[in-house]
Amino acid sequence: MRNPRDPVGTHPEGFGPMRRSPEYSSATTLPGLPTHLRDAIGADAVWEAVTLGYSGTSIFRVTSVAGDARYLKIGEQTAATEVMAEAARLEWLAGRLPVPEVLHASEAEGRAFLLTSAVPGHVLCDPHVTRDLPRLVRLLAEGMRVLHALDSSGCPFDARLDVKIAAARERVVRGEVDEDDFDAIRHGRTAESLFAELVAMRSATEDLVFTHGDYCLPNVLIDAERDEITGFIDVGRAGVADRYQDIALAARSLTYNFGGEWVPLLFDSYGLSTVDHAKIAYYQLLDEFF
Repeated sequence: MRNPRDPVGTHPEGFGPMRRSPEYSSATTLPGLPTHLRDAIGADAVWEAVTLGYSGTSIFRVTSVAGDARYLKIGEQTAATEVMAEAARLEWLAGRLPVPEVLHASEAEGRAFLLTSAVPGHVLCDPHVTRDLPRLVRLLAEGMRVLHALDSSGCPFDARLDVKIAAARERVVRGEVDEDDFDAIRHGRTAESLFAELVAMRSATEDLVFTHGDYCLPNVLIDAERDEITGFIDVGRAGVADRYQDIALAARSLTYNFGGEWVPLLFDSYGLSTVDHAKIAYYQLLDEFF
């Protein structure tokens, strides 16, 4: 699901505030966990539920007795499809971008399971980073440049408008659009009325690059000491799309967390000589459906 609201995180590996899950305290108590996945995690692993984000999945940090951290995503129904989509993208991106390694991915009885390695570093909404907002903005822009510079030829993941609008229509028909989660300027609107607006306002052109698809502060990790991008997470919507897919969501994430006055620095640091504000509004509207 959408993740525009980025509460400041505290965990050095990127997932922010955590709590021990009383229901799922170990692999042996997690209902429906496949045997081979349970064995891979280990009976003695320490489980913590990740509470940062609005992905629609259950996410756990599982730490082995040796101290190695991994992350487990579990999705049901529609979220199961999203989890497997992320697994496919992570496998394609391996060796191309710094992303988590897929350690296990499977589906069973309408649920999907994705176990990945941890990515080192701090998320861009972590207090280690937010003390220096100009640095944060420049790193947010740098991450986009890294993503958009990736050679997308042969990329099997199509996130262009034909595909995304069709997916938005399906979500409206199935009643899967969360109208209570619309941005403030669209509060009180219906999914049907927003979809009509989406179709009517469609951009005539697309400047195609490889995009993250949900480019917001919690999904970019950095080495806070060296000011280097260390990785990208939550890439389930990644694919070939207009670069404004990422620019628009980065601007919204920055505005929500720190105020719109920082957005011009984001555009300048990214290298936009002119800003297509109509596209920014359009891709923020599109994101309401996901």
